Formats: sequence, C-alpha cells, structure tokens
Amino acid sequence: MALRIFAAAAFAFLYIPIITLVVYSFSEARYFTFPPVGFSFKWYVTLFEDRELLQSVRNSLIVTGIVVPATLALGIPAAFAIDRFDFPGKAIFERVVLLPLMVPGVITGLAILLVIKGVDMRLSLTTVAIGHTVGWLPIVVTQVYARLRRFDRRLEEASMDLGGNRRQTFLRITLPGIKNAIIGSALLVFTLSFDEIGMTFFLTGTQNTLPMFIWSMLREGVSPEINAVATITIAISIVLIVVGLRFLGKEKD
Repeated sequence: MALRIFAAAAFAFLYIPIITLVVYSFSEARYFTFPPVGFSFKWYVTLFEDRELLQSVRNSLIVTGIVVPATLALGIPAAFAIDRFDFPGKAIFERVVLLPLMVPGVITGLAILLVIKGVDMRLSLTTVAIGHTVGWLPIVVTQVYARLRRFDRRLEEASMDLGGNRRQTFLRITLPGIKNAIIGSALLVFTLSFDEIGMTFFLTGTQNTLPMFIWSMLREGVSPEINAVATITIAISIVLIVVGLRFLGKEKD
C-alpha cells in the first residue's frame, strides 16, 4: 500500500505541472488566476503570428534535418561493425560510442564547445547539429545493434547461396529486417534533438532553436504564450515517442 501511495505521489509530482500548463494555455486571462478564466485559442493564434517563434521552429527543423540522417549514416555502420566484426579495441569502441548516453548533455555540450573553439569554428546551427549528432548517435547504435543480434543470419546466407551479391542481400534481406529499428530510432532522435536544450545552450550562435526561444521567453516570466508553445511541443513529442516505441516494439515481437 505504501509503495502505491509513493508511486501515485511521484506521478502526481511529475504530471500535475504538465496538466496545469496545458489547462492554462487555453485560459483567456493573461495572468494566472485560479480557477482558469474562460476558454480560448487566442494564445495559439498569437504564437503563429510570432515571426521569431516560427523562425526558431524552422531552425529546430533544420537541425533535426541534419541530425537524423547523420546519426543514421554513422550509427548503422557502427552497429554492423560491433555485431559482425572482431577487431582490436572493439570493447573500447563500444564504450566510446555509448559514452554520450551516460554523460549529461551539459557536459557533452561544453566538451564539444571546447573542441569547436580549438579549431576556430563559428557557433551556428551546424555546431548545434554536430553536438546533437554526437549526443544521440548511441540511440541508433543501440537499437540497430539490438535488432541485428536477433536477426537470423541464415536468411543472408540463403540469399548469397541463391546468387545474390552483398549489396542485393543487404537491400532485400537485411535492411527490411532492421527497418523498424531504424525508423523507431530515427523518430526518437528527432524528438530528443528537437527538445534538447543542454547541449544547444553551449553550441548555438545567434540563431535560436525552439527550446532556446522558450528559454529566452521565460526570462520575462511565464506567460500564456509559453504555455501554448510548450503544450504543442509536448503533444508533438508524445506522438513521435509513441510512434517510435511502437516501431521498436515490433522488432521485439
């Protein structure tokens, strides 16, 4: 009984603020009053008329548009290397690839910032994308590697015995077998990159991403516009995470 009460209290602590944020995003009043006054979509309309907000969304999409293909291009070969080959330093390679998952994003961002400053590279959306790629690369590696561990390699051998070359076997046998892991991890990377603020704080230049735009708005206090943009972000994140986990869940069936 005590465990159930503790669990309920923990969930309430986590989710009641989110629910409150969503509820007040539809309030007509500009300032927080309890109970909320009226019901209105005007704060959402105000958001979509904000050019700086729309530009920050575009910037976030530009970053994720770089990060997702980059993590896939690097993560899939890395997963294959770990699964299919034995080479000197393999154990160290695995740990190095997975290290960003164990290090806080702030530390990763600071470390990458020092490297970028060392090569005299200007901070921009590109540097943000580099940081996010390093940070979320392990997501792709772990998910694709887990699927490869369960993949029946006799299917590849049968394809080769029937005359298929390595390229044909990969495209027609291996890739379809791991596609759900690829799609699921890509959606998770998109969501994490779109919402990331720790690494972005150190690596962004003059162009704000959406999380950084929200952060800048908070300096003036919590307003209904912040509630509205946070509600939209939460909704998009939940949808993408659920879809991504469904794809990854199919791989386990």
